[in-house]
Amino acid sequence: MNQILVTEKLYITPEIKKKKKFYKVEFFISLVLVCVLSSYYIYAEYNKNRDEEISEEILAQTNIVGEDQTVKDDDKLVVMLDNDVEANPEIEQQLDEENQEIMQQEYVTVGGEKYSPIASIEIPKINVKYPILSETSVELLKKAPTYFWGAYPNEVGNFCVAGHNYRNKKFFSKVPTLENGDIIIITDYQKGRTVKYSVYDKYEVNDDDMSPTSQLTNGRKDITLITCTNDSKARVIVKATEVI
Repeated sequence: MNQILVTEKLYITPEIKKKKKFYKVEFFISLVLVCVLSSYYIYAEYNKNRDEEISEEILAQTNIVGEDQTVKDDDKLVVMLDNDVEANPEIEQQLDEENQEIMQQEYVTVGGEKYSPIASIEIPKINVKYPILSETSVELLKKAPTYFWGAYPNEVGNFCVAGHNYRNKKFFSKVPTLENGDIIIITDYQKGRTVKYSVYDKYEVNDDDMSPTSQLTNGRKDITLITCTNDSKARVIVKATEVI
């Protein structure tokens, strides 16, 4: 018996044409979005790296060495230092002049904000070393940790410093990992002093809770580090007090 093979012709209907056109447009839009998002990510990373470079440049320009005030001096050491100062008053004067010059150096952001470095912060455990800028703003927080509120560096009171959490190794991203006993080193540029602080508390607060900035320290020199939680829903507070 002969078999008759019948091939059924596939007709492309207007509806199929419309769907194919829609899929092409959808693919093109997706491709454009991927390119835009990739470009935005690259640009954002470039800006972060550039801001950190600016921070490093400021730190390099303000690389001063002050008298280490972290250890209590015994009588002999105090006498020796006093004699040195009396014998060389020009050295102390020169240091003060250099520090004042550093304090007076002004930088300007792209947005026209003026700022200057007032101190440096070093946290050996998390490999952090940055200048601390004189003002806090969205733009300045992209460049370095900033003076937020309270006493001035290494003065009696609560010196509050804010820094970004980029969820990597930059700025204050690793501050939430600090534990009691970890050391934070502050060098102020006004008097050239270097003081060590020991972490004694860490907790989270809402972004509108200003209680961590209280200046009631009972005569101590304290510092407060402020940054965001990884989900940006709260603030991480790290408290430290002078090592005596």
